Amino acid sequence: MLVVALLAGVLAIVLASRWLQAQAGAGQMDTADVVVSVVDVPVGTALLPTQLRVAKWPVDTVPAGAFPSIDAVKGRVLTSSLQKGEPILARRLAAEGSKGGLTALLQPGRRAMTVRVNDVVGVAGFALPGTYVDVLVNTQEDQGPDGKNRVISKIVLERMLVLAVAQDVEQDGGKPQLANAVTLEVTPEQAERLDLARSVGALSLVLRNQTESASAATQGATKDLLLGRDAPRPAPTVAVREVAVAAPAAPTTRAAPPARNCVEIVRAGVRSAECF
Repeated sequence: MLVVALLAGVLAIVLASRWLQAQAGAGQMDTADVVVSVVDVPVGTALLPTQLRVAKWPVDTVPAGAFPSIDAVKGRVLTSSLQKGEPILARRLAAEGSKGGLTALLQPGRRAMTVRVNDVVGVAGFALPGTYVDVLVNTQEDQGPDGKNRVISKIVLERMLVLAVAQDVEQDGGKPQLANAVTLEVTPEQAERLDLARSVGALSLVLRNQTESASAATQGATKDLLLGRDAPRPAPTVAVREVAVAAPAAPTTRAAPPARNCVEIVRAGVRSAECF
């Protein structure tokens, strides 16, 4: 009986071991190599091998645009910041050969232009990198019909991306950042308009919704409009009275003078006419 019990125990151990091995084999998944960051990496940074490592990633969940080796991304510049453990993706990298810094954040055909601001113009520090603003200018119009210059406030540029506040290209947890300069992403035409706007008047930034892309078709605000002087006034009431007017008399036609017969007479070399 003792031998039978020992044999039964050994058999149970063998069967349990094989069952556990089979379960472990069934639970294993195919993996792939994916490059991830080992530290927080700020935007505009050229990636270094010390900031990266290769991790095993389930094949079914490998993100699109991931890289299998560190050499494939070494020296590439980030267009958005990375958190520790995030995979390196192609859409978050600047074009090959790009240098680090603000230039890596610019889209093709775009420029970076800086405008001077204060705590009021800069929307109390809430114009952060990555947000969108409208540019408002306060200036004087050319002389109007009354010969006077009118003060006007007008939105001249809409949905401008804030690239940097002072020298900072990252948001600090969404906290307000008071600075004396804001860098905007503009097209060449927008750069010309922005340069003219800051030379003819005072600029203000207007923070706008991140998802709103519709244009605000405004005519600008003037002092007369602000005070209600441009409101249409009712036309004055005029009493109309019918008056009979006599038609002018037709002009009298004179009778043509009767025809006359004339005779030319020469007397002593002097000519004269006699009519009858």
